[in-house]
Amino acid sequence: MDLTYIPEDLSSCPKFGNKSCPPTNRHFHVRVIMYSVMTGAMFITIFGNLVIIISISHFKQLHSPTNFLILSMATTDFLLGLVIMPYSMVRSVESCWYFGDGFCKFHASFDMMLSLTSIFHLCSIAIDRFYAVCYPLHYTTTMTTSLIKQLLAFCWLAPALFSFSLVLSEANVSGLRSYEILVACFNFCALTFNKFWGTILFTTCFFTPGSIMIGLYGKIFIVSKRHAQVISNLPANTKGEVKNLSKKKDRKAAKTLGIVMGVFLACWLPCFLAVLIDPYLDNSTPIIVLDFLVWLGYFNSTCNPLIHGFFYPWFQKALQYIVAIFNIFEECLCFSASIS
Repeated sequence: MDLTYIPEDLSSCPKFGNKSCPPTNRHFHVRVIMYSVMTGAMFITIFGNLVIIISISHFKQLHSPTNFLILSMATTDFLLGLVIMPYSMVRSVESCWYFGDGFCKFHASFDMMLSLTSIFHLCSIAIDRFYAVCYPLHYTTTMTTSLIKQLLAFCWLAPALFSFSLVLSEANVSGLRSYEILVACFNFCALTFNKFWGTILFTTCFFTPGSIMIGLYGKIFIVSKRHAQVISNLPANTKGEVKNLSKKKDRKAAKTLGIVMGVFLACWLPCFLAVLIDPYLDNSTPIIVLDFLVWLGYFNSTCNPLIHGFFYPWFQKALQYIVAIFNIFEECLCFSASIS
């Protein structure tokens, strides 16, 4: 964080209840652009994940282990867009927190929880796809409903316990004098970490699941390529039939998961590197940079429904179905208004 405007000690800060906002020279048109971009990201995050939730919940043919994981992840991303992003948008644009110290802790805890939950879901989906592609004969006996429930419970409970206990206990900012002064002097609300918890967060919540995902996706890519080579060596009279059964699914799975992995790394790697490195730089990273990295992480939740929209036909059909329902509903409202 940028410490250039922080006083040297607490005695020069205003009394409790008279906090000011950190000074900012952001022009009006810059704020308008920022609000527009962030509102667009929120709309895509909320609407796109809502379509996934409605689709999988409504259509019974979509009730499968993989889709239940996707449904749970969409719920996570939907809540992030609906509950977290609006307040983060105001904080980022105005450089001030207007919603009170109590809600600040809840917002920070819930923010961390949903972000980590989304990452853990991506890792769980990678595990599911690994067994589906690499061990298809054992998939139904391995990825059972019971195992899926256990994965979902872990994806939600572990981040919740970790995030709320860490933020509410303020262990993540223990020993950070600059943070104490910021809170005492200004309406400041942002997730900040000391050296110990920054390292723990990077290792357990990004490096470990990220390494698992890279390993599994690499294995999926190798197996898919091997399947393609086997198919290419089959007799011409059987090649076409086998392609329809296996090759397209394997290549599509590898391509989709590769894009998911690329987007995940592009969105979250810079943010977690800042979490790891910033405490060793005496928290000197400018707040505007930290805000940008946080929103880059949020953007992963924005991209998830777009990835499904491009690569899953059931998503496109469900979207058309939902749009058609909205059009019919709108026509009914117009007809009722014309009669009245």
